[in-house]
Amino acid sequence: AMAGDGSAYRLSCSLLGHGQDVRGLTCTLFPPGGFVSVSRDRTARLWAPDGLNRGFAEMHCMSGHSNFVSCVCIIPPSDLYPRGLIATGGNDHNICIFTIDNPAPLYILKGHKNTVCSLSSGKFGTLLSGSWDTTAKVWLNDRCMMTLQGHTAAIWAVKILPEQGLMLTGSADKTIKLWKAGRCERTFTGHEDCVRGLAILSEIEFLSCANDASVRRWQISGECLQVYYGHTNYIYSISVFPQCKGFVTTGEDRSLRIWKQGECTQTIRLPAQSVWCCCVLDNGDIVVGASDGIVRVFTQSLERTASAEEIQAFENELSQASIDPKTGDLGDINADDLPGREHLKDPGTRDGQTRLIKDNEKVEAYQWSASEGRWIKIGDVVGSSGATQQTSGKVLFEGKEYDYVFTIDVNENGPSYKLPYNITDDPWLTAYNFLQKNDLNPMFLDQVAKFIMDNTKGQTLLSTSAQFSDPFTGAGRYVPGSSSGSSTIPATDPFTGAGRYVPGSASNAVAPVGGVDPYTGMGAYQSAAAKVENIYFPKKDAVTFDQANPTQILGKLKELNGSATEEHKLTEDDLINLEKLLSATCNTSAETPTAQQLQTLWRTVNWPEDIVFPALDILRLSVRHPTANENFFSEKDHVQFILLLLKFLNPKGKQANQLLALRTFCNCFVSQAGQKLMMEQRDEIMTQAIEMKSVNNKNIHIALATLTLNYAVCLHKVNNIEGKAQCLSVISTVMEVVQDLEAVFRLLVALGTLISDDTNAVQLAKSLGVDSQIKKYASVSEPAKVKECCRFVLNLL
Repeated sequence: AMAGDGSAYRLSCSLLGHGQDVRGLTCTLFPPGGFVSVSRDRTARLWAPDGLNRGFAEMHCMSGHSNFVSCVCIIPPSDLYPRGLIATGGNDHNICIFTIDNPAPLYILKGHKNTVCSLSSGKFGTLLSGSWDTTAKVWLNDRCMMTLQGHTAAIWAVKILPEQGLMLTGSADKTIKLWKAGRCERTFTGHEDCVRGLAILSEIEFLSCANDASVRRWQISGECLQVYYGHTNYIYSISVFPQCKGFVTTGEDRSLRIWKQGECTQTIRLPAQSVWCCCVLDNGDIVVGASDGIVRVFTQSLERTASAEEIQAFENELSQASIDPKTGDLGDINADDLPGREHLKDPGTRDGQTRLIKDNEKVEAYQWSASEGRWIKIGDVVGSSGATQQTSGKVLFEGKEYDYVFTIDVNENGPSYKLPYNITDDPWLTAYNFLQKNDLNPMFLDQVAKFIMDNTKGQTLLSTSAQFSDPFTGAGRYVPGSSSGSSTIPATDPFTGAGRYVPGSASNAVAPVGGVDPYTGMGAYQSAAAKVENIYFPKKDAVTFDQANPTQILGKLKELNGSATEEHKLTEDDLINLEKLLSATCNTSAETPTAQQLQTLWRTVNWPEDIVFPALDILRLSVRHPTANENFFSEKDHVQFILLLLKFLNPKGKQANQLLALRTFCNCFVSQAGQKLMMEQRDEIMTQAIEMKSVNNKNIHIALATLTLNYAVCLHKVNNIEGKAQCLSVISTVMEVVQDLEAVFRLLVALGTLISDDTNAVQLAKSLGVDSQIKKYASVSEPAKVKECCRFVLNLL
């Protein structure tokens, strides 16, 4: 029969070229019908269909990594690169970007702190990478835009979903996370071991495969719709057929399995222990890569099927494979109970069924081929000795791959310790690190090193091993949990030349709280036909909260001072100090705040949280004054100042304190020193401030939007794309929840300011789907400024 849905897949061709395990595959747009393979041999190879002999020809071999290459994806065509780009990730922690006609990388993306093992590309040039450093990163062209933090172990799989701004990550912590605009929206639990692969079925459904030998089908909403069983060992990769008519999986049980309508319809065994990767070509052919370094293509089409000789050679190779019973791929084997060769006269009951027979003390494994109605020999079952690893790097320890993981018992009744080891490691250094990490006596060094050498005899890499660098930098020193979250926040100033700011003209375009229009002259437009000019963005100066009623603030402060405990109570002199400070900072007196007045204020803002708000209000007004600025933003005091305010941005705290802390942060942008400090602490401040979105209070939302706007004003001047990415993520997240139109307006101005004169920021905003989020505001009738500003932003997007 011609290729129909029902016909079985058979070998089409075997492609030699790689020197070691093929770890990743992806289909190409150019050349059409081709694909790229990547390998432990440190190369990527581009294959094109070879019209002459229905196979594939290697177009070129790309090198750029100093270590194993573990994953690959295609970046879709753009104006600049009309044939798209190829991205590869490796154990050297780097991502190389290639054009399709040059064997050397166009550029290299650095930033991950461990192996990059998964890549996925989205619209507008975005690239998502997953790494053993427990993070995923979003890249745009040659820059990292955001880092997704939340998994507690290696991220083995990443996928960008069709709906803008949505991304998936699968991890060795057994969970899958859904991210929206860079924030984790949902965690999917169900797998019982490392999640290894993800595949997208539609805008709302996806598949995952894992080391627990199962495949799961999920809804984006969080529900697991189905679990598929069939593999008998780790499943490494999963690919969907065109039009989502079924899918393909490969794994550590030497097999490729084809699934249709939820059933495994065909199992193809390979003469290699680890079948690492697969991809499906547009014509429905399946490409697989395995630990024997060979790329094989399987087809349903008769004209693309290999010759009888090639199929015979493949079956011969398969029949000579030796299968290690310890892997459990064939179930528990008891050689004494096995039947003889006559057992093969009985036909199998389903495709892929395995049967073991014993012939002259030799155990052989066969698999039933339903399409051909015969048993095909898939190997000899041999006893295995100790720690040999037929396949490179397949033992997992703490979610990462090693060639070996030994169990070491230091003394009879004490605990045993796991020692991960790679052939490329130095046994002495590994032993030393192992003893250090587990706090064991250094006198065991010789013993442990000798144990490693005795148990890895004869296991060396191919001839390239001389130049191999250690694939895991100091793997023995990995302390669980050390790579999580907090350590990745850069301590250095992430903004180069932060001192180059032009002082904001102290923002006299005041934005009073009362919802008064911060931009004058708005009511003057008579007809919609009049040409509206963009007076909204890019905004040049910070927006501040200047409205004050000193008498009320002091009255409240005195009232609360009456109820304060002895240790907090202010003296009459203290109160006079604060009164003078207020009149100095509200410009009602010509005096300058004194150090003593500011010390009194600092004591008061450290009051208990139920009575501190009048003091915070004085702080909000004071930070605008140059003298107070110098005091709070000085090298020695600024850390306490920031920490104090961050403490109030706790969603469970008092709303008055939350509001005043946000307004104080906004007012810090008045001076150059304040801007510098706010920019240095941007990551922490924004991460904490965004938690205020859940507080249902319009004034808090307006203050949060204003803080974002003030950051946008600064970022527009320095063009720091990571900072802009964080701000865009905040705008996108806060837009979802705010109702108040003044807050919406300020977010729109922030958005317009961020993307003005910056094509990268425009692309990033589109990839987060911000345009679809704000469209509804283009038709707001009152206030007119919301609609007008929104239309100006949409024009840029």
